[in-house]
Amino acid sequence: ATCRPGRRKLSAASDAGHFMLILGKPGGGKGTISGKVLKDFPMFSHLSTGDVLRQHVRDGTDIGVEAKSYMDHGSLVPDELMIRLVVEDAETVIQDGKSLLLDGFPRTYEQAVALDETLDVDLVINLDIPTETIVQRISERWIHPASGRVYNCSYNPPRVEGKDDVTGESLVQREDDKPESVRRRLAAYDEVTSPLVGYYEEKGVLKTFHG
Repeated sequence: ATCRPGRRKLSAASDAGHFMLILGKPGGGKGTISGKVLKDFPMFSHLSTGDVLRQHVRDGTDIGVEAKSYMDHGSLVPDELMIRLVVEDAETVIQDGKSLLLDGFPRTYEQAVALDETLDVDLVINLDIPTETIVQRISERWIHPASGRVYNCSYNPPRVEGKDDVTGESLVQREDDKPESVRRRLAAYDEVTSPLVGYYEEKGVLKTFHG
C-alpha cells in the first residue's frame, strides 16, 4: 500500500520533536515501557493506533466510517487508511511542538516501507523478551469476569488462590492467556513482525533492549 499522492512528508525537526516507534512481542511490556518513556520524557505524546482507530470509529469520523466498513466485514483495515490515521494525529502532535511515540503500527515490513513515505522515524525501541518469559508471565494471569479485576500468580496474587479478593467468586483464565494460545500469538508475531527489526536496523535507528 502507498500513501495518497501529494501528501507531504512529516519530519519532526530535532529542536521541535521526534518520531519514535516501540516494537516487541505481545505481552512483552510495550505498555509498561511506553508509560515510563512518557513519564521521563513529557515532551512525548503516546499514539496507540488500536486505541485511536477505535476512537475514530466511535466518533464517526471519515476515517472511522471507512475503517468500520472493513471491520464489519471481518477484513483488515488497509495500510493506506491506517497511515492516514497516523498522519492525521501526528500532524496535531507536531503542531503542538511535541514528539510522538507510536505503538501498534507498523506491524509488517510493507507497512514500515509505506509509513516511511510519510514519516521520518528517528528512533525505534525494540524490546527483545524471551518467548518462554512471556508465556509464563501471561499464563499466570487470571481475571474476575464481572469486574475485570486482573491478578497474576507471581506479582499480584489473590489473597485466596483462585478467588477474587472482593467478592470471593472464582477467577478464570481467558482462552488467549493459556500457554498454547500465547505461543501461537508469539509465533505469528515472529513470522510477520520480526522483519521490521532488520529493516530499522539497516536504517540505523534501532535500539534493542533485552529483558
